[in-house]
Amino acid sequence: MLSRLTQLTRPKALALCALPVAALLGVTAFAPLPFAVAQPGSTANVLGEYKGKQVITVKGAPTRKTDGQLRMTTIVATGPQMDVRLGDVLDAWFRGDRAVMPKDSVYPDGDDVKKVEKHNLGDMKKSQDAATDAALSYLSKNGVDTDKVEVEVDLGEIGGPSAGLFLALGVIDKLDGDGSGGDLTGGRSIAGTGTITPKGKVGPVGGVELKTQAAKRDGATVFLVPEAECSEAKGNAPKGLRLVPVTTLQGTLDALRDLKKGADVPTC
Repeated sequence: MLSRLTQLTRPKALALCALPVAALLGVTAFAPLPFAVAQPGSTANVLGEYKGKQVITVKGAPTRKTDGQLRMTTIVATGPQMDVRLGDVLDAWFRGDRAVMPKDSVYPDGDDVKKVEKHNLGDMKKSQDAATDAALSYLSKNGVDTDKVEVEVDLGEIGGPSAGLFLALGVIDKLDGDGSGGDLTGGRSIAGTGTITPKGKVGPVGGVELKTQAAKRDGATVFLVPEAECSEAKGNAPKGLRLVPVTTLQGTLDALRDLKKGADVPTC
């Protein structure tokens, strides 16, 4: 084979070598790839209702009337059993409102739809419990009686742990506001994302560049982002959306109070 190639002219040799490459590209164009394509999803004001149901219901203590919005954000990805092909990937790479992710990072439990839903809802339940623990721990340390407080959360079929920070903020705002009679939001529409531990540590979530777009689309002017994801968030952030990095529940509350006062607040 080598001797025949050396006898060919350069153009003919290149054309001959290109045939298997072209065939491979042709097959790849129609073959499913191990990726998921994500885009901005819905947002939900945790101080209000989502799909006709109150997101946060507090029992066992009086709650306050809140103003402004605290919007948790989501992304939507192609389903675990949906085939993503080369054309889909190329289209997503050239669009600012799409992101290509390894499929196993989006669906680590495989492509069984029921297992994925069960896993995501399980993560949401753990997130709700951690958010409640973090919020009540903060409030009790600041003189609020939380002994009889019970918190219920209803976000429908939204799964995953990324609403944790905003659920904790919602509980605090409903019970104590900013601690001085006002709202945490200062009347603003504030969006963001982040996991939370019972001790109040904020963690990264992924997909923040798409979540900033969902936030801006739904009227937010401030976006709270886990500090570790600042560079990712600002890479494609919409104009007019202020990115505020956070690492703890206490730090987040301090930043919100400073925003109300017009004081300097760190940005990404």
